[in-house]
Amino acid sequence: MATDAAKITRQESALGWHSRGYHPHLDHPEVVQSVGFRLDDSVPLALLRRWRDELDERPGSEDSAGDSDRARAARLHRLVSRFEDSGYGACHLRRPEIAALVQSTLLHDDGDLYRLIEWCVMPNHVHVLVEPLGSRLPDIVQCWKSVSARRANRLLGRAGPFWMRDYYDRYIRDARHLYLARRYIWLNPVTAGLCRQPAEWRWSSARLRSEEELRELTEAPY
Repeated sequence: MATDAAKITRQESALGWHSRGYHPHLDHPEVVQSVGFRLDDSVPLALLRRWRDELDERPGSEDSAGDSDRARAARLHRLVSRFEDSGYGACHLRRPEIAALVQSTLLHDDGDLYRLIEWCVMPNHVHVLVEPLGSRLPDIVQCWKSVSARRANRLLGRAGPFWMRDYYDRYIRDARHLYLARRYIWLNPVTAGLCRQPAEWRWSSARLRSEEELRELTEAPY
């Protein structure tokens, strides 16, 4: 862990506004980010190819080519997000020892390189709300993925890609956006049929919240 964390330097300037092929990204210290990443086999390659082909065949907009590319990438992300709770693939994160090591990886540098606000380790994907503390978000996510992939592959006795290469990120715009992101993360295991109440899921920050806080967040008609 320490070797990989050392690669995340505070001296490097933040990326600021930048593009990774879809909606604008903001990398800046103290900006809360909603991050998601998935196991390599969490979506069938044939389905991904079909979605991409269908999106490429959609009539183009009147916007620039760059805007059109971003729109297609955003639509593809929405399709993948709707599919991820189906439990496709090996779902290695369903194994307690693998979920535990992913959770411990997220918590390792909490309070040092970043502030971990919420998280949830699902059977084939992970959701995180994080506030970088002077470190670049791509470096933080890369550290999480590389460390957990090596440890998980060793425990599973396997080799090859563990996580899907890319990840999803969206900066939190305002208080309502933060509320909705927290609510989604806490309720994801419930909506996926894995438990009845958010606090029952062992690999989630919801277990650390009071009953009153959980009730206020999950029941409020925001």
